[in-house]
Amino acid sequence: MSVNELYTTYTRVWIPDEEHIWKAAEITRDYKQGESVLYLKLEDGPLLEYPVGPKSNPLPFLRNPDILVGENDLTALSYLHEPAVLHNLRVRFLESNHIYTYCGIVLVAINPYENLQIYGEEVINAYSGQNMGDMDPHIFAVAEEAYKQMARDERNQSIIVSGESGAGKTVSAKYAMRFFATVGGSSNDSNVEEKVLASSPIMEAIGNAKTTRNDNSSRFGKYIEIGFSQNYHIIGANMRTYLLEKSRVVFQAEEERNYHIFYQLCASASLSELQDLSLTSAQDFAYTSMGENIFIEGVSDADDLTKTRQAFRLLGIKDASQNGIFKVLASILHLGNIEIYSERDGESCHVSSDDVHLKHFCRLLGLEPPQMEHWLCHRKLVTTSETYIKNMSSKQATNARNALAKHIYARMFDWIVAHINVALHTTSKQHSFIGVLDIYGFETFEVNSFEQFCINYANEKLQQQFNSHVFKLEQEEYMKEQIPWTLIDFYDNQPCIDLIEARLGVLDLLDEECKVPKGTDQNWAQKLYKRHGSSAHFQKPRMSNTSFIINHFADDVAYECDGFLEKNRDTVYDEQINILKASQVELVADLFSDKDGGSSLKTSKVNVRAAKSAPKASNKENRKTVGLQFRSSLHLLMETLNATTPHYVRCIKPNDFKEAFSFDSRRAVQQLRACGVLETIRISAAGYPSRWTYGDFFSRYRVLMHKSDMLCADKKLVCKKLLETLIKDKDMFQFGKTKIFFRAGQVAYLEKLRADKFRAACIMIQKTVRGWLHRVRYQKIRKSAILLQRYGRGYLARRYAEYLRLTRAAMVCQKNYRMVRERRAYLTVRNAAVVIQAFTRGMFTRKIYNQLMLHYKATIIQRNVRGWLQRTKYRRMRHAAIVLQCAVRRARAQRLYKKLKKEAGSGERLKKLDAGMENKIVQLQRKIDDKGKEYRAQNEQLLQTNTNLGSELSRLQKQLQQINSSQSDTTELSALQAELERLRAELAEAQEQKSKIVEDHRVEKLDLTERLAELVEENSLLKSEKEELNLKIRQQSSRAAEDVGNALLRAEMDAERRRYQNLLKEYSRMEQRYENLKEEVSLTKFQPGHHRSLSNQSSQGSDSNYTSISTSEVGDSEDAIQLVDEMGVDKAAMDISVFIKLQKRVRELEHERKQLQANVDKMEELARQQGSVVKSSSVEQQAADMAYNNLKRQELESENKKLKNDLNELHRSVADRDSSDELQSSYNLLLSQFRAANEELDARKEEVLILRTQIVTAVEQQEKKQLEGDNLAEDSSLPADKDEALRAYQGLRESKNAPSNLLTSSFSDCVSCSQPKWRSLNEDGELLLAYQGLKEVARLLEAQLQSQNRQHGDELEALHTQIELLKDDIEKKQEKLNYTTSLSPEALLEYSVQLEITRLTDDNLDLKELVEKLEKNERKLKKQLRIYMKKVQELEVSRSSRAKADLGRQVTLQRKEKDFEGMFEYCKEDEALLIKLLITDMRPDDVSGTVPCLPAYVLFMCVRHADYINDDNKVEALLTASINAIKRVLKRNDDFDTTSFWLANTSRLLHCLKQYSGDEAFMVHNTAKQNEHSLKNFDLAEYRQVLSDLSIQIYQQLIRVAESVIQPMIVSAMLESESIPSLAGVKPMGYRNRSSSMDTDGDGPSSYTLQALIRQLGQFHTIMRDHGLDPEIAGQVVRQLFHCINAVTLNNLLLRKDVCSWSTGMQLRYNTSQMEEWLRANNLYQSQAAATLQPIIQAAQLLQVKKKTSQDADAICSLCTSLNSQQIVKILNLYTPLNEFEERVTVSFIRNIQSCLQERNDPPQLLLDTKQTFPVLLPYAPSALSLETLHIPNSLGLDFLIRV
Repeated sequence: MSVNELYTTYTRVWIPDEEHIWKAAEITRDYKQGESVLYLKLEDGPLLEYPVGPKSNPLPFLRNPDILVGENDLTALSYLHEPAVLHNLRVRFLESNHIYTYCGIVLVAINPYENLQIYGEEVINAYSGQNMGDMDPHIFAVAEEAYKQMARDERNQSIIVSGESGAGKTVSAKYAMRFFATVGGSSNDSNVEEKVLASSPIMEAIGNAKTTRNDNSSRFGKYIEIGFSQNYHIIGANMRTYLLEKSRVVFQAEEERNYHIFYQLCASASLSELQDLSLTSAQDFAYTSMGENIFIEGVSDADDLTKTRQAFRLLGIKDASQNGIFKVLASILHLGNIEIYSERDGESCHVSSDDVHLKHFCRLLGLEPPQMEHWLCHRKLVTTSETYIKNMSSKQATNARNALAKHIYARMFDWIVAHINVALHTTSKQHSFIGVLDIYGFETFEVNSFEQFCINYANEKLQQQFNSHVFKLEQEEYMKEQIPWTLIDFYDNQPCIDLIEARLGVLDLLDEECKVPKGTDQNWAQKLYKRHGSSAHFQKPRMSNTSFIINHFADDVAYECDGFLEKNRDTVYDEQINILKASQVELVADLFSDKDGGSSLKTSKVNVRAAKSAPKASNKENRKTVGLQFRSSLHLLMETLNATTPHYVRCIKPNDFKEAFSFDSRRAVQQLRACGVLETIRISAAGYPSRWTYGDFFSRYRVLMHKSDMLCADKKLVCKKLLETLIKDKDMFQFGKTKIFFRAGQVAYLEKLRADKFRAACIMIQKTVRGWLHRVRYQKIRKSAILLQRYGRGYLARRYAEYLRLTRAAMVCQKNYRMVRERRAYLTVRNAAVVIQAFTRGMFTRKIYNQLMLHYKATIIQRNVRGWLQRTKYRRMRHAAIVLQCAVRRARAQRLYKKLKKEAGSGERLKKLDAGMENKIVQLQRKIDDKGKEYRAQNEQLLQTNTNLGSELSRLQKQLQQINSSQSDTTELSALQAELERLRAELAEAQEQKSKIVEDHRVEKLDLTERLAELVEENSLLKSEKEELNLKIRQQSSRAAEDVGNALLRAEMDAERRRYQNLLKEYSRMEQRYENLKEEVSLTKFQPGHHRSLSNQSSQGSDSNYTSISTSEVGDSEDAIQLVDEMGVDKAAMDISVFIKLQKRVRELEHERKQLQANVDKMEELARQQGSVVKSSSVEQQAADMAYNNLKRQELESENKKLKNDLNELHRSVADRDSSDELQSSYNLLLSQFRAANEELDARKEEVLILRTQIVTAVEQQEKKQLEGDNLAEDSSLPADKDEALRAYQGLRESKNAPSNLLTSSFSDCVSCSQPKWRSLNEDGELLLAYQGLKEVARLLEAQLQSQNRQHGDELEALHTQIELLKDDIEKKQEKLNYTTSLSPEALLEYSVQLEITRLTDDNLDLKELVEKLEKNERKLKKQLRIYMKKVQELEVSRSSRAKADLGRQVTLQRKEKDFEGMFEYCKEDEALLIKLLITDMRPDDVSGTVPCLPAYVLFMCVRHADYINDDNKVEALLTASINAIKRVLKRNDDFDTTSFWLANTSRLLHCLKQYSGDEAFMVHNTAKQNEHSLKNFDLAEYRQVLSDLSIQIYQQLIRVAESVIQPMIVSAMLESESIPSLAGVKPMGYRNRSSSMDTDGDGPSSYTLQALIRQLGQFHTIMRDHGLDPEIAGQVVRQLFHCINAVTLNNLLLRKDVCSWSTGMQLRYNTSQMEEWLRANNLYQSQAAATLQPIIQAAQLLQVKKKTSQDADAICSLCTSLNSQQIVKILNLYTPLNEFEERVTVSFIRNIQSCLQERNDPPQLLLDTKQTFPVLLPYAPSALSLETLHIPNSLGLDFLIRV
C-alpha cells in the first residue's frame, strides 16, 4: 500500500508530545506524497499543521483500529510501535484495571499499588492446566507454562523477573512460587512447598529495605531453584544470592531505612527473650536513624518479627540459633554507636574503655574488649622483614569500623542463606527444576556508583540472552510453518559487554588498579580514558575527569569514579577478623572460620549445571575483589539460564508517588525501553507479527469474498485467492501450513476494507428501512382516518343501544326483585316444616331403637342363663358318670387284687422275679445318693449367691424407700398441681365461652358482610382489576417471604450436611493416605533375607475401620477411642499405659464375649435336645401358652405401672429441688442404683413367671392324665406312685431353692412323655417306672452339673488370667520403682508428673467405662421393655383372632419360631466365595438384564438368614467383608459405570436395612409380607451409619469421576463452539494458539460441541437410571455437575477478554437454554440443577443488555442478583466489541455501576469455587420388591446359596 492510501481523511495518527510523550490526532485532509505539511485535528479540538520532512520529521505513526485497542498481547496489534504499545498498556491499566499484558513471550506486569483479589487458590485452579494464551495474561499463566513445558519437554525452566525498584519484582516472584507450591505440592509429609514459601519472609527481613521508590525494595538478587521429582512434585529447593547492598548497613539516604531486621529487633526489644540484646528504639542507633524516618506506614515491625521467627522455626532453625543470629545483628547496631575520638595530632584516635556500646558489642560476640578497643584504632603493616603497628586517624578508624560492620552482616547473610538451603535440601533424586530469578532491573540515578555499574552489567548480559531467545523463537515459528524467512537485524549488545568484561576492560582495569599499593579512583579513570576513549560505547564527559559514560542498550549512564576502588576491594583488616575468629560464641567463630568459604560454596551449589564445570575455589577466596566475584557468579547464572527454557516477566512502575492505578507515561516509556519490551516489539515488527489461522481468517473476512468463493470447500485456497486480490504486494503476507503471516499494518488495512464493506451495507439497509418506515407511516395515517369514522358511527349506535338496554334492565330488575322476595318467604316456611319433621322423625326412631336394644339385651341374658343351666346339668351328669365309673373300676380292681394276691402267695415265682433286683436297686440308690450330695452342694452355693443378691436388692430397696420417704414435701406440690388443674379447667371454660361469643360474633359479622357486599357490588366491579393486581403482589411477597425462610432453612441444613460430608471426605482422604503410607512402609521395609513378622500381623491387615463393631465390644471401647481422639495420635502414642489399658480391656471383652457365646450355644443345644423329647398335643401346648402369657402379661403390667410411678415421683422430686452439682451427682448415683435394681428384679420376676407357668401346666396335665387313666381298661391302669414321685421331686426342687425352669420343664415333659409306658406295664411295672424316672433325673442332674463345672472352670481360668495380669502389673511397677531411683531430681519430677497424668488417664478411662456400662444397661432395659410391650400386643391380637402362633418357652432361646421366607443360607466357608462372585468379580453388565441392585438384595437376604439363626458373628463378618470389598473394587476401578453401580447397590442395601429394621418410621410403606421379613434379633443401626458414610464417599468419588470427564469439554462446548452458526465474529487472538503454548502438534486442542456435552450428561443419566440409582441421588449428581459447568464457564469468562462480547452472550444464553431443555426432557428440572446456572445466565444477559445510561445501570443491578459486584465490574471491564459498530463500555458507566453496587455486602471473591460440593442427602426409598419373589440367574454361579 502506498502512502497516499494510508494517510487519508479520518485516519488517526500519533504525534510526539513533550508532556504526554505521544498524542492522538486525526487527518483532516488527504496527504499526497511529497507534501511538507500534514493537516491534523487533535483529540481535544484544535487544528494543527504538522510539518513533514523526509529526514528531520518523518510521517507520524498510524493508530490501530479501535477493535484492536486493549488487546491481551501487544504483538496482536496491527501497527507495532512505541505509541501503540504505550496506549494499549494505558487503556488496559486505567480503564480495565488489567495489570498484566503479554508482549510475545514477555509478561508485562504493572504495579497497581493496591491489593487485588486475583491471586486466590481458585484463580490458581483456573489457570492450572490451561494454555498460556487461552486465559487473560497473569503471572500464574507464565508459571503454568513453565510447569507444563517442564513436564512435556523434559527440560528445566527459568522465570526471569526483572524491573526497577518498586516495580513489584519480589511480589511477582512470590506469587510464582506460590503457584508451584499449590500445583506441585510435595507427595509426602515433608511440606517442602511450605518451607519454600517460608523462606520469603526471612529473605525480605534480611535483604529488603525501604527506599525512596519502594517500601519493600530487594537490595540483592536471588535465584531460587525449585526441584521436582519424576512425578513433578516439589522435593526441595536451592537459593543463590547476588550483590547484596552492604553499604546500606552503614549508610542510608534521606527517607530511607536500613534492612528490616534491625527495626524488627528494636520494635520487639521489650520481649523477655530479646532483653539480653540491650536494644532500645531504632532512633537511638546511628545505623538505623540516618534516614530520619524509622517507620513505614501500615507496617508493624514487631508483627513482622513474629512472622520471621515462625519462618525460622518452620525451616528448622531452632530458638537457640535464632538468638545467636539476633545477637550478631544487635552487635552491628552497637558497633555503629561506638564513639571514636580523634587525638590532637589528627593522625591517631582512641575509643573510651567505658563505652557502653563497646561492652555490649564484645559481650554479644564473645570478644575481649581490650583487644577490640585496640584494633579499632590501629592496624598492622607487614613487610618482608618487619611488622609495624600503625595508628589510624579518626576517619580511617570510622571507615574500618563501617567495613567491619558490613563484613559481619554479609557473613551473617550468607550463613542464613546457607542454612535455608540446608533446610530446603532433599536427599531424593531431582528429576528437573524451575528457577525463579528475582533480579534488579536497569538503574540510572543522578549519581551512579559501583552498585549501579554491576546492576547494569548484569542487565546487559540478561538482555543479550533475551534477544537471542526471542530471535530463536521467531525462527522456530517460521521454520515450523515452512515459510521463507530472512535474517532479522536486531540490536546486539556484545560490544558493550566486551567493554565491561573483556581483557583490559573496565573490570580488569579496576582489579589492576586495586592491586596497586597506592591506586586511586582518579588514576583508574585516566586509564579508562586512555584505553577505551575510542570505543563506540564509552564516552568521557566534557566537564569531569572523575566520571565516565557507557552507552547501554537502554540508555547512556554516567558513572562517578569516587568509591569504585574501595567498594571493589571491600577491605577488612585481618586483625579484626582474627579477633572474631577467636570468639567464645560458636556461631561467630563459625562465621569467620577459614572452612566457611568452602562449605558455603558447597551448600549453595546448583544441582543442574551446564557442560562447563565450575572453577575450584582458591585458598585466597576472601581476597577476591567484589567485581571478580560478581562476574564469576554472573557467568554461572548465565550458564544455568542458557541450559534452561527462559520465561520473562518485566515489572513496570507506573508512577513515583505509589498512587493506586495512576499512569505516568514518561516513566513507563523509560522502563519499557530499559526492560527490552520495545526491542521485542521491534523484532516482531521486523518479521510477520500478525498471524491468523485459515479458519479464523475465513470467518472474519468472508464478507470480502464473492458468493462463489464461499461455496468452495477448501478454505485455504479461498483465503489465498482473497489475499492475492486485496493485497498486491506479495511480500506483505506469507502462507504457512496452518497460519497466514502478515506484515505490520496489513491487518489494519483488511479491517479498513471490512469496515468499508459494512458501511456500504449499512447505508443500503438504512435506505431500505427508511422507505419502509415512510410507507408504514402513510398506511397508519390512512388506517387511523378510517378507524375514526368507524368509531364515530359506532358511538351513535351505541347510545341508542344503551337506551334500549337500560329500559330492559329496569324491567329485569323489577322481575328479579319480586322473585327474590317471594322465594325468601317460601324458603322460610319450608325450612320450618323441615325442622318440625326432622324432630318428629327423630323421636319415633329413638323409641324404636330403645325397644330393639331392650329386646337384644333380654336375648343376651336368656342366652347366658340357658348356657349356665346346660353347663350345670352337664357337670352334674359327668360327676355322676365318674362316680359310677369309679365304683365299677373299684370293684374290678378288688377282684384283680385278690387274684394277684393269690398268685403272689407262691414264693417260687417271687424269688425268680426278685432275683438280682435288690442288688441293682441298692447300687442305683447309692449312685443317686452320691449325685444328690453333689447336687445339694452346688445348690447351696447357688443359694448363697442368690441370698447375697437378695440382700443387696433389699438394701437398694431400703435406700429407694428412704429416698421416697424423704420426698414427703411433695404433698404441697400435689396441692399446687391440683390448684393448677382447677385453674386450667376454669380457663378452659372461659375459653369455651369465649369461643361461643366469637362464633356468634362471626355469624353476625358474616350477615353484615353479605349485606355490605350487596351494596358495594357495583364499586367492587370497578376496582376488581386493582384488587387483582394487589392480590398478586401480596401473593408474590408472601411467596417470596416463604421462599426466603425455606431457603434459610435449607441453607442451614445444607451447611450442616456439607460440614459432615467434608469431614467424611477428609476421613476418606486420610484413610487413603494411611493406606498409601502403609504400602510405602511395606516397600521400604523389604530387604533381601529372612525377616521375622509379628504374631498378630494377620489381625492388623484389615481393610476396614469398622471390623471392631460388634454387639459385645462397641459399647466398651468407645470411651477409649474417644480418649485417643481427644489426646491426639501423637500424645496417645507416647502414653504406653493408655494402650496397655485399652488392650487389656479388649482382651477381657473378647474373653467375656466368647464365654457368653459358649454358654448360649450350650443352652441352645440342651434346649434342642429336650425339645426333641417333648411331644405334647396342640391343645395342651395352647393351654400352657395361654397360662404362661396371662401370668406374664399381668406381672408385666403391674411392674410397668409401678416402675413408671416410682420413676415419675423421683423425677418430680428432683426437679423441685435446687439443681446444684451435689444434688445432680446424688441423683445420678441413685438413678444408676435404681436401674441396676430394676434389672435384677426383671430377671427374678421372669424366672418366677416361667416357674408358675410350668407348675400350672404340670398340674393341668396331671389332671387330664388322671381322667384318661380312669377310662382305660383294667390291664392298663396308672399307678398312684406317679403323683407321689412328681410331688416328691417338686418338694425337693423347692427345698433346694434352685429355680431351674429348664429342669422342671424337662422333668414334667419326661413324665408326660412316659405316658405310653404306664399303659404297657406288667405286674412289676412299678419298679421299672421308678428306675426310668430316677434315670431321667440323674441324667438331667449330670448335665446340669457338667455345665456348672464348665462354668466354674471358665471362672477359674479367668481368675488365673487376672492373677497373671496382676503379676505383670507388679513387675512393671517394680521396674518403674527401679527406674525412678536412678533418675535425677529434675527427671524424677518430670517422670512423676508423667505417672500422675497416666494414673489420672486410667481413672478417667475407668470412670468412662462405668458410665458407658450404666448407659448400656439403661438402653438394654428400655429395649426389653419395648420387646415385652410388643409381645403383649401380639398376644392380645392372637387371642382376639384365636389364631395364635407357636411360642418357644425355652429360656435359652428368646425369639419366636416362624417359617421364614426370602432368605439365603450359606456356609461360613463360602463367605469369601460369595464376596468374590457378588462384589469383587461383579461387572455391571453381568446383571444388566436382571432386577436393579441385585447384589444388594442378595446380601441383605443372607444377612436376614444370619439374623434368623441369631449368629452375630456371621452378620458382622458378612457386612464388614462386603464393605471392604466394595472399597477395594472402587479403588481399583475408577470409572463412572462401576462407581454408579456400587453407589446404587450400597444405597439400596442401606434402604433394605432401614426398611426391614422393624422401626415403625420405616415400615409405613411396607406390605404385610414385607413386615414379616423384618429383622428379629439384631439392631444394625451402627452398620446403617457405616453404609451411609460409604454411600457418601462413593457419591463424592462419582462426582470426581464425572467432573474429570466433562471438565475438558465445558469451555469448548459452552464458550467456543458455535451452537448458532455464523453468530460469533473472530478478531485477532495474539498469543492464543501459538505453538509453544499448545499441548498438541496438530490443528490445536480437541474441541467439543454443546451436543457432545449434552450427550455425555445423557449418558451419565442413563447409566444411573439403568443401575437403579435413586432419582433423588441422580438429581443431586446432575445438580453438582451443572454447578461445575457453571463455575468453570463463569471463571473462564471472567479470565478471558476474547469471549466477553455480545455474540458470546447470545451464544451462551442459547447454550444454557439447551441445558435447561435437557433437564425438562429428563424430568430433572425439580432437582435445583437449573438454579445453579443462574450466574452464567445473568452473565450472558449482562453481555447483551445496553450499557449506556443510568437507567441501564439500575437495570443491570436489579438483573444480576446472582453475580457479586466484583464479577459484574470485571465483565464490564472485559467487554470487547467485535466490530466498529459496537461501542465500548465507558469508564463513567462502570463507576456508576460500582456506586450502585456499594450497598451490597458481597464477599471479596472474583471466581467461583469449582471444588465446592453440595451436601448430599440420601432420602429413604423403600423397595416394593418382595424378597421371596427374587431369583438369582445361574450365570452368576451362586448355586451354593440355599433358598430358605
